[in-house]
Amino acid sequence: MRHTVDDDRGQVVARRPRSVLGRRARRRGVGLAALALAAPLLAACSGDSGPPTLNWYVNPDGVDTLGKLAEQCSTDDYDIELQLLPTGATDQRVQLARRLAAKDDSTDLMSLDPVFVAEFANAGWLEELPQEAADKATEDDVLRGAAETVTWDDKVYAFPQWANTQVLWFRKSLAEQAGLDMSQPVTWEQVIDAANEAGGKVGVQANKYEAYVVWINALVQGAGGQIISDNEAGKDATIEIDSEAGQAAAAVIEQLAGADAAQPDLTTSNEGSSLGWMYPAEGPGEFMVNWTFVYKNYQGLVDSGEITQEQFDDLGWARYPATVEGEQSKPPVGGIDIGVGAFSQHPEFALEAAECVTSEEAQVALAVDEGLMPARNSAYDSPKLAEAYPKDLLELFRDSVDTGGPRPESAYYATISAALQSVWHAPTSVDPDSTPEESADFLRDVLDGKALL
Repeated sequence: MRHTVDDDRGQVVARRPRSVLGRRARRRGVGLAALALAAPLLAACSGDSGPPTLNWYVNPDGVDTLGKLAEQCSTDDYDIELQLLPTGATDQRVQLARRLAAKDDSTDLMSLDPVFVAEFANAGWLEELPQEAADKATEDDVLRGAAETVTWDDKVYAFPQWANTQVLWFRKSLAEQAGLDMSQPVTWEQVIDAANEAGGKVGVQANKYEAYVVWINALVQGAGGQIISDNEAGKDATIEIDSEAGQAAAAVIEQLAGADAAQPDLTTSNEGSSLGWMYPAEGPGEFMVNWTFVYKNYQGLVDSGEITQEQFDDLGWARYPATVEGEQSKPPVGGIDIGVGAFSQHPEFALEAAECVTSEEAQVALAVDEGLMPARNSAYDSPKLAEAYPKDLLELFRDSVDTGGPRPESAYYATISAALQSVWHAPTSVDPDSTPEESADFLRDVLDGKALL
C-alpha cells in the first residue's frame, strides 16, 4: 500500500449486505466499483420508495475499508453512502462547517479530525451522545488519548473510530553507524546530531499546515508546557506558549533547520514527502517522525518490488523523541472521531450507524487493512493485529496514544492553529528568543479581535 496525496472528491454507495457488524442487514452482491458508478441513480431512487440514505462524510484515509464498513453497517432501515472530503484537515473542516452552519439536514455522519470536535460541539453542530452511547465512547477500554478527544464541556459528542500517533521511524543501520542506542529514550538533539554525523536525514512535517502545529505542540508538551490553558474560556483562554517550554520547542526547530540533516524541502515537507528518504538511491536513510501508516506503506513496497525484504528488515521504530533530556516525550495524538450532525433528519439511525462503524471489529479491520490503529485497548489484542504487526510495534502504538498529547481542545482551535502557523512558519526563521513571544502576542491579538489572520 503506497501512501498518496489525493485531492479528488467522490462518493461510494453502500447498500445493505449481511454482516455481523450491521443489524437487520441483508446482502446484495454488488461491488463497490459498480456501486460508485451507479451512485447518481441509487441516490435518485432512495427517496420515499425505499429506506433513507445516511450521508457519511469521510476523510480520504482508508476509503476502501470505510466503504466496506458502510456496506456492512447499512441495514433494512437505512443505507449508508460515503461522501469524500478533501485531503487536508483544514479543507475538511471548511466544507463541513459550511454545511453545518447552513443547518444542512443531509449531513448525517462525519469523520472528524479530533481537534474539530470541540469547535463543532460548541457551535451546536453535533448531536450529543445519549448517556449509554457516551459511556461506551469513553469507557476504560478506550485509550485515554482518544477518549479525551470526544468530549466538550463535560459532554460527549463523538465516537473514537481510530487513533493515530507518531513514532520515530529509522534505519537500524543508520542508528548503528551513528552510535545511537535506540533501546533507550532519545532526544531530538541526539537524533539530529546522529543524522548529521552519519550523513542521513531527519524527516518531519513543517509545511504551513496543520501537521506543523502537531509538531510544535508535541515539542512544547514534551518540555512540560502547553500552548494554551483554561481552554473552555474560549477567546479568553490563557496563552502559555511564551515560556521555557516554547523556547525549548523553538530550539529544536532551529537546530534542525540549520542542520545538514534537514530535508531539502523542509519548509514544504509533509507526511508523504519524507518517505523516500528512508530508502534513497544513495545514502544511509533517515530518522523520521510520522504516523502509524508508515509500517504498512513500506511493507507494501516490498510486495511491489520497490524495496527488498532486507531493506524492510532494516526499518526500526522507537518512542517519539524527547524535547528535553530526562523528560518523557508526548507523542502526537490524532485519528478520526465519528460525529452525528445536529440537523440530521434521522439522528437515531445515524447514532446507531456511528456506533457500528466504530465497533472493535471495525477498528481491527482499519488497522489490519489500512494501518489506521485502534482507539480501543482490547482491539490491540486481536489475533489479526498480532499477525499483521510486530508485537513491540503494537505496544509502542498503544502506549503512545495512551500517554501522548492531544492538541489543545478549544472552540477556537482553527484560529489558534492558523495564528501559530503564521508566526512559526517558515521553520528556517524560528528563533527561540523571539518566536514564542511573538506568537503569543499575535495569538492574543487575534483572539481579542485586534489582528486578522
